[in-house]
Amino acid sequence: MCRAAIRNLGSVPISEILVILVAGFGAGAINAVVGSGTLITFPTLVAFGYPPQIATMSNAIGLVAGSISGTWGYRRELRGQMDQLKWQMPASFFGALLGAWLLLHLPPSVFTAVVPVLLIGALILVVAQPRIQAWAKRRSEAAGVAVDHVSRTKLSLLVFGTFAVGIYGGYFTAAQGILLVGVMGVLLSDSMQRMNAAKNLLSLIVNVVAAVTYTIVAFDDISWAAAGLIAAGSLVGGSVGARYGRRLSPWALRGTIVVIGLIGLWRLLAT
Repeated sequence: MCRAAIRNLGSVPISEILVILVAGFGAGAINAVVGSGTLITFPTLVAFGYPPQIATMSNAIGLVAGSISGTWGYRRELRGQMDQLKWQMPASFFGALLGAWLLLHLPPSVFTAVVPVLLIGALILVVAQPRIQAWAKRRSEAAGVAVDHVSRTKLSLLVFGTFAVGIYGGYFTAAQGILLVGVMGVLLSDSMQRMNAAKNLLSLIVNVVAAVTYTIVAFDDISWAAAGLIAAGSLVGGSVGARYGRRLSPWALRGTIVVIGLIGLWRLLAT
């Protein structure tokens, strides 16, 4: 059994405890507002000597707490979205199952090779979203269709995109929120804050599925000390992020997504 997996809090230096707590807080806050908080906690665990797979699993379990508080903080913006969420939630669930299975059976290089490409594509979609939505609005008005109408084709694409992001999230959670916002921004005529609320709920589903799967299949390979510290920090961070993130204007939120996404991209390419 790996040394990192059997650590308990009593054997962890106080400096390491504090750094992981702060990283968890930052990840929880960023996940509530944007997503990609894993890009803070995952490198932190690796820097303290946790092997990548153990860091991935411990991190995913710890961030569930932040996903819960972030989703609760955005509960008001979730109202009226069940028409598409009732299809997206199962897609996230089954996608996460497949992604978690892949993490346990495939080498990390298989997915990490395409992560930068996916992230770049998602950031382009986020930036182009206002123009895409304006174009879709003109087409809908010309065809006499309600602007907020979601056709079967759009719904099918939305469910497929959500499933694909769920696979990615179950395997490597970093930036799944940015990918989700990118997909929804192209296909839905909705505000950034409402899409962010949906993103939080769907990411929570993915994180819970991944956490339960790792716990069942690889219980002894998880650092429960690290997971607990991240959970404590992210629980508070998710609540704080939701409180202040809901106040951001659409352009400020979009800008935050792009900036954090570019930082995450740089960190991924630098490793």
